[in-house]
Amino acid sequence: MSEFLTLDDVDVKKKVILLRIDINVPYDPQTDSISDSERLRAHAETVRELSDKSGRIVILAHQGRKGEQNFIHLKQHADFLSKHSNKEIKYVEDVIGKAAVGGIKSLREGEVLLLDNVRLLDDEAVEKRIEEHANSKLVATLSPLADVFVNDAFSVAHRAHASIIGFTVKLPSFAGRVMEQEIKSCEKALNPERPNVFILGGAKPKDCVKILDHMLSKGILTEVLTCGLLGHLFLLANGIDIGQASIEVLKKKGVFDLVEKLRNLQTEYKERIKIPLDIAEEVNDTRVERKTNELPCEGPIMDIGNDTIEKYKEILKSAKTIVVKGPAGVYEKKEFGLGTCNLLDEIRKSKGFTLIGGGDTSVAVAKLGFKSDDFSYVSIAGGALITYLSGRDMPGVRALKEAAKR
Repeated sequence: MSEFLTLDDVDVKKKVILLRIDINVPYDPQTDSISDSERLRAHAETVRELSDKSGRIVILAHQGRKGEQNFIHLKQHADFLSKHSNKEIKYVEDVIGKAAVGGIKSLREGEVLLLDNVRLLDDEAVEKRIEEHANSKLVATLSPLADVFVNDAFSVAHRAHASIIGFTVKLPSFAGRVMEQEIKSCEKALNPERPNVFILGGAKPKDCVKILDHMLSKGILTEVLTCGLLGHLFLLANGIDIGQASIEVLKKKGVFDLVEKLRNLQTEYKERIKIPLDIAEEVNDTRVERKTNELPCEGPIMDIGNDTIEKYKEILKSAKTIVVKGPAGVYEKKEFGLGTCNLLDEIRKSKGFTLIGGGDTSVAVAKLGFKSDDFSYVSIAGGALITYLSGRDMPGVRALKEAAKR
């Protein structure tokens, strides 16, 4: 048996299922509308499966945080879930009141009800222990009405919130399909077939350093290919002046102080850490490539250069496990999507296991014309993926594993 139970381990027919999903998606306050998202499509698959198996599904979800513009009701989310699941998703603008309770009690086999934003409750988004959340208003009100709890929300499983961990003490608890796929993919990355290669780039180098620190210290990582802002920082750590324009970007991002830490990592793990051989800067809206010995440059660095692309592609050819966190450059501009596009194309050809990180990386995949099916798995998680790959605690996952032992 796996460390946690999945939908393969439960008969949901006629049962009331509390299903926690993550449909927190981009919101435009000017039009008061949400954007469609891969998250909505992915969770709709779990909803459809449970409905087809004659379960009575009660969906718990959130959007935004109190005090933020994107903290809204979930009516629009119900419409998108209906579209993607090909099921009627009923919606009630209530979480634990009479309307919510009445809606749950009236559910028939195969029917689906989406409750309102769980973060309307003050004790939802507070970090607490499992036993404390088991006594929260949300759990105390809804658990007596249900037979099963299914957590499909891996992307918020790094939060010790009531709707994530509280029900696991009160109800038989299982991982939904998204949760199951995310955990299994992360485990393949943490226990890889070798040689294994991580591409770490994008605009959030602090996240990359967390992963890098854990992977190198545990001896998990064969090689890391640095690019994006992490690549710029490693160039500085190697004594290469990248130019004031790029240094200012790092300072504005609040990551310039990482240079000393990366210098120490480079000293200890030099053979495993690959840094760019050349870069592409923006000069008068055009791409200009420079070798690292031709730096500094005047314009901002926007991508890796062709020599780096070819070197990285050659390393990827022999990799049996590949994980990508962050694009290689500013892919939103066509001339600076070259690095990201070439690396993704090489990864697409790989016969090994390939995990594409969520956030900007998954957006880049779609924008550059790739499909999810081109890779072993494309994550829909952001911070949770970083937390898992950094070896840190995941309360939502831990709660499922503990529930499986009871």
